[in-house]
Amino acid sequence: MQANKKDWLRDLVIYQVYPRSFMDSNGDGIGDLNGVRQKLPYLQELGVNALWLSPFFCSPGDDNGYDISDYQNIQPEFGTMEDCEALIRECHQRGMRILFDLVVNHTSDEHPWFLESSSRDNGKSDYYIWRDPVDGHEPTNWASVFGGSAWEYVPARGQYYFHLFSRKQPDLNWRCPDVKKAIFSMMAWWAQKGVDGFRVDAVSHYSKPEVFVDSTLPPMPDGYRPAFDQICNKPETHAIVHAMNREIFTPYNLVTVGEVACETDQDLQNYALSQREEFDMAIPFVPPQMEVGLNPVELLRHRFESQYEALKDGGWWALFLSNHDKPRQVSSLGDEGTYWEPSAKALALFLHGLPGTPFVYEGEELGMTNAYFSSIDDYRDLDSHNVYRSLLLSGKTPEEALHGVWQVSRDHARTPMQWTSGNQAGFTTGTPWIRVNENASRINAEQEQKDPLSVLHFYKKLIALRRREPLLKEGTLEFIDTPYPKQLIAYRRQKGGRSLLFIANLSDKACPVPFPLPDKEPLLTSWEREQSSRPAGQLRPYEAILWEE
Repeated sequence: MQANKKDWLRDLVIYQVYPRSFMDSNGDGIGDLNGVRQKLPYLQELGVNALWLSPFFCSPGDDNGYDISDYQNIQPEFGTMEDCEALIRECHQRGMRILFDLVVNHTSDEHPWFLESSSRDNGKSDYYIWRDPVDGHEPTNWASVFGGSAWEYVPARGQYYFHLFSRKQPDLNWRCPDVKKAIFSMMAWWAQKGVDGFRVDAVSHYSKPEVFVDSTLPPMPDGYRPAFDQICNKPETHAIVHAMNREIFTPYNLVTVGEVACETDQDLQNYALSQREEFDMAIPFVPPQMEVGLNPVELLRHRFESQYEALKDGGWWALFLSNHDKPRQVSSLGDEGTYWEPSAKALALFLHGLPGTPFVYEGEELGMTNAYFSSIDDYRDLDSHNVYRSLLLSGKTPEEALHGVWQVSRDHARTPMQWTSGNQAGFTTGTPWIRVNENASRINAEQEQKDPLSVLHFYKKLIALRRREPLLKEGTLEFIDTPYPKQLIAYRRQKGGRSLLFIANLSDKACPVPFPLPDKEPLLTSWEREQSSRPAGQLRPYEAILWEE
């Protein structure tokens, strides 16, 4: 599908598929590539024109595929290389782009590179970050993101290796020229197979200091200290990404999305402004723990207004509320109870009304909600178990720790896609790898397909409007102040003498409208079922409206 990237990049609406949970084609309880192929007609009807697939490469599965043991082979539970090639081919036949996850901050400790590197006397000795013990223990007191020390000792080598994430995810040494050469060769290999781009995982951490020092950040409950201030967004990392762009992204005309840790707007600009020649877009990673308890309106306005201001001159914007690392948006930012439907629609209308490229995470278009399992044993996410253990260490009771997991678990986003109201939500004929959400009998694609006012049909109308309306893609954005900053969020889009007005009440209480609204039919409203009954001068709970002024 070669074409000038500038001709198609800004027209994308990207759907993220978490393959393990999307559709199981063979009854083993695990979603697979042929399951994705089966559902391409559904995705095409939804209106998206690009897919981003989370990893399905060979992996022991310690971190659900983000611990890769072979970048150029398919984990058997997901299918074969022939299945992968068929998926790429069929996406292109349907006019859809396909992006793969690129996880090259670290590999699995079962990758052949690491197995060789565990001995000093071989050609891959420097592929990873090795340090001598200090006084018989770890080189520093740094913490892994997933808890415990960021160092693991290997007796055969007599040294520790560094792992920012799980101990089974050793960090690659990007200072080693052979690492860069091997990774770039792998990326080119996939591009030659027809992959249209990459979402690049954990980019901000590629560079590691030559000399490790103790972190100054406060200790974790287990006594270790976070390492982010020592390794995040260093100049060497930007040099690596720039080389990726020069040697792979640009020659192969790939669309690229970097997952970045942004402490400042300047960090975002460094990755995503076009003159930097790094990524086309960047997804700022914010740990769910940092969003718990925040007011949704204030959070959304601050985040999106600051990102827009940072990127409006020479950048492009990745728009998302959900992904595989976050709780479900209708549960965390909306209302999963009384106002479930209008809140799901209101959040969608807010996001797709903004400039940039919108991302839809699987099940978001159905209004899928968090799944609150009653036992920690039902959770499969490594990080959820680490959060639970950390809360116990801090003095919480098991019940309190489980409630803490409910607030932040990544498994909320990873329960099986709810296709039908039948057995296992139509995801599998077998036993699913993780439990299905109990509300699948009420929230599922089969029922929503039949209801013209469902969340699913709202997404279809919204995506169709966005794809045909240049003003939504490229018009200017201006947020509008209101007297109700904890309830109302409003903005105006303008281009070529035309103007669109968006306003939403993102609360469970009615709210006065502080300025005159257009006296015409809206383009879309989240209260479709009772559109004509809005009280004069007020917005109902989770009512969002988009007009042309």
